[in-house]
Amino acid sequence: MIEIKNLTHKYRLGNNQEIVAVKDLSLKILKGEFIVILGHNGSGKSTLAKHLNALLLPTEGKVLVNGMDTSDNNKLWQIRQQVGMVFQNPDNQLIATTVEEDVAFGPENLGIPPEKIRQRVDEALNVVGMSEFKTRAPHLLSGGQKQRVAIAGIIAMRPQYLVLDEPTAMLDPSGRQEVINTIRKLNKEEGLTIVHITHFMEEAVYADRVVVMEAGEIVLEGKPREVFSKVSVLKNLGLDVPPITELAYLLNKEMPEIPKDIMTIEEMVVALCP
Repeated sequence: MIEIKNLTHKYRLGNNQEIVAVKDLSLKILKGEFIVILGHNGSGKSTLAKHLNALLLPTEGKVLVNGMDTSDNNKLWQIRQQVGMVFQNPDNQLIATTVEEDVAFGPENLGIPPEKIRQRVDEALNVVGMSEFKTRAPHLLSGGQKQRVAIAGIIAMRPQYLVLDEPTAMLDPSGRQEVINTIRKLNKEEGLTIVHITHFMEEAVYADRVVVMEAGEIVLEGKPREVFSKVSVLKNLGLDVPPITELAYLLNKEMPEIPKDIMTIEEMVVALCP
C-alpha cells in the first residue's frame, strides 16, 4: 500500500515567505483500491499526487510506497516503477510519431527486451481500447484518445499504482467518458490500484472511497454515497455534488420517501417509479 504519514508540504516564495499546500495529512491507499481525491483549485490535491511517486518530497512527515520511503534516493527508481503518473494535458506526454512507438517508450527505458516490449505494447493498447490506432500519429487523435494512449504508455511499464492528476480537465464530455471507462476497467478487470484526482464530482460515483480536501487537509472521507449525501457541507466548501444527487436532495425535502443518497439515474428511476 501507499502510506502517507503526517505529510506537510511548503512551497517557498521570495522574501522568506512560505505557502503550506498540504498540512499534516495522513492517508492509506490500499492495493486494488479505486480512490478519488476531490477538491477545488488550491486545495492541495495535485501537490499530494506529486508526492506519491516522489516528484515532490515532504517538508515534514513521510510517504511510504510498499514500505519504501520516497525521501530515500536509493529507492527512487523502484518507487517510480511502481507508481505511474498521468497528467492533465495528454499533448505533454506524447512524444513519438506513432501510437505504438509512444507506448513503447517507457518499457524501452526500463531496458526490457524487444520481444517483451512488443507484447506489452499490444496488451496495453488492447486494455485501453486503442489497438486499431497503433500506427496512427498521436497528434491526429481526439483528446480522449490521446489520454488513453498516455495511460497505455504508463501501464505498459506494469506499475502497481496509477495516479491520475485531473486527466479529464481538458477534455469534452465524450472524451471524459472514454477516460473514465478506461480507468474503471483498469481497476475492476486488471486489478490496478487507482488514485484519481479530479474536481468533477460525477467521476467519483464509482470509486471505492472518496477523499475531499480543503486548504491542504482532509475534511471528508468515506464511500461516495456517504460523502455525497452531505450536500450542504460540500456546498459550503464551494464544491458541487453529482446533479442526480442534488436532485434527490431537493426532492427529499418535499417527498421524504425519496432517499437523499441517490447517485445514478437508474436509482432515481427506481425511487420515483416503484
